[in-house]
Amino acid sequence: MHKALSKVISLVLGSAGFFILSSTLFPIFSYEVSLRDSFSDYLSPVPEKDSVVFERSVDDLTLASNWFDGGVKKDDFSQKSNISYYTLSIPKLKIANAVVSVGGEDLSQNLIQYPGTALPGKMGNTVIFGHSILPQFFNPKDYLSIFSRLPTLKKNDQIEIYFDGVSYLYRITDLVEVFPDNLNVLEQRWGDSFLSLITCVPPGDPRKPRRLVVRAKIIPPSERVDS
Repeated sequence: MHKALSKVISLVLGSAGFFILSSTLFPIFSYEVSLRDSFSDYLSPVPEKDSVVFERSVDDLTLASNWFDGGVKKDDFSQKSNISYYTLSIPKLKIANAVVSVGGEDLSQNLIQYPGTALPGKMGNTVIFGHSILPQFFNPKDYLSIFSRLPTLKKNDQIEIYFDGVSYLYRITDLVEVFPDNLNVLEQRWGDSFLSLITCVPPGDPRKPRRLVVRAKIIPPSERVDS
């Protein structure tokens, strides 16, 4: 009886362990194999050789100042603007009126606008960081998981920003993937009003994190079709 009970307990524990391991690893594997493949037309190639930058100990990625090596300093994130907050919505992901902080860096509390980038609706590139975790824990109202499904967005999907009493609609143009030492994606482009949403990928895997950048361009008022 005792041996039979031990076998049952071992089987249950083994099955539970397998389930937990599978539910953790499958989304990461799925991203690498299928989701990244679906971006192949417009994803930048990932270097085969890892830099020593990515072999360091894992930083606290709930702090936006840790996301890019050689980027702006921690103190720069505390610089205030006349408008401290605005909202972002992505209908396809059921993200509605998520708060973007201007002058903060805690990604567990808000989305964060990267310092020195253009304000929404202005000429330049508005860069917004959002945290992600394993996609099965995605909750559009939880800032720790809010960008977990960003990799499922496609070209021509739309993003809305409500800033200073004005609604701005952006259309996704492409998705690119870079390592954390590539600062080019943070640069300003002055030809129009652009938007870049950035999160860590694969979602939930901090070992050798990369950055997914969803890039969009403003839709002129004359071309908008509001529902």
